[in-house]
Amino acid sequence: MTSPPHPLVTRARRLADDLLAPQAERVDQEGVPASHLDAVKRSGLLGVSAPVAYGGSAAPGAVARATAEILAGACCSTWFVQTQHHTPVLTLTKSELPVRERLLGPLSSGELLSGVAYAHLRAHPRIPVRVTRERGGRRFDGTVPWYTGWGLNDVMLLAGVTDADEALFAFTEAREQPGLRPSSLIRLAALTASRTVSLELDGLWLPEEAVVLRVPYGEWAAADRPKATNTSPAVLGVAESALALLDEDTAGPLRTRLAEIRRRAYALADHPVPHEHLAERLALRTRAYEVMSTATTAAVVAGGGRALALTSRAQRLAREGLFLLVQGQTAESRHAHLNALAGRAT
Repeated sequence: MTSPPHPLVTRARRLADDLLAPQAERVDQEGVPASHLDAVKRSGLLGVSAPVAYGGSAAPGAVARATAEILAGACCSTWFVQTQHHTPVLTLTKSELPVRERLLGPLSSGELLSGVAYAHLRAHPRIPVRVTRERGGRRFDGTVPWYTGWGLNDVMLLAGVTDADEALFAFTEAREQPGLRPSSLIRLAALTASRTVSLELDGLWLPEEAVVLRVPYGEWAAADRPKATNTSPAVLGVAESALALLDEDTAGPLRTRLAEIRRRAYALADHPVPHEHLAERLALRTRAYEVMSTATTAAVVAGGGRALALTSRAQRLAREGLFLLVQGQTAESRHAHLNALAGRAT
């Protein structure tokens, strides 16, 4: 006998089957509607890993991964907007600064939705966003190249580097304001629906109470590095959805390979020492990409000419797969993936 799925997994599946998947092709062309995110908020999925005391579920990592697979496989654009929310929740959970008590509850319960603006920290030693002290608070200057969920998020977690070479994170409202100006929406080959912009920061001032984390850059980078070596549940979710479009003779062997990658990759994700087995983590990440790309390509081939229509699920999944190849990419993960594509040992 097997135990019943976690309630959040059941809710994610219901949300995917009843709302996200049936409307995914329309959302892909028209944009993620606020109503989709309202449904995610009501489901409790935004608090999957948040503390129970603050309105979350504190679910195991396996539950968070399962729900991410389901959402990404149903509508990758909706998944991508809401997945930004989980890093701010985790950051607040670990913080001891005053902003924790102001925002952790509303974010854990889904009352508020947060985006993130910190991937540019990985460009170090180049510093796209500089943070300096000013008037008892912090001033942000520079450019955030990518910010997802503009017009959908309530708040954002913004990061920059200080003159003392610290990574500093602070919260602000996700809206145009003095010192913060968004670009027009960026048109992408996939996930344009996620409402991505760049942000120009020219003297954005935030009070010291907005700061949630300040840590030496090297310490932050060391903790961040393992994240980009793990296999993304979204890759597995998109692959599964593509396999569902194929006959069993074609899908069966790929599904077996995917299940083995999932088993090994998730075991490493749960490993108590995140800095161990990095080469194996990267190898499994690359293999997951290979299966996803094969599955989405097979779905297009099986669909024939019809798969080129914008109403085709196969071509949407293929484009989403292209997006996931570079989502969360670092120089290290790019190097490992290119070596694998060229048939070179890492």
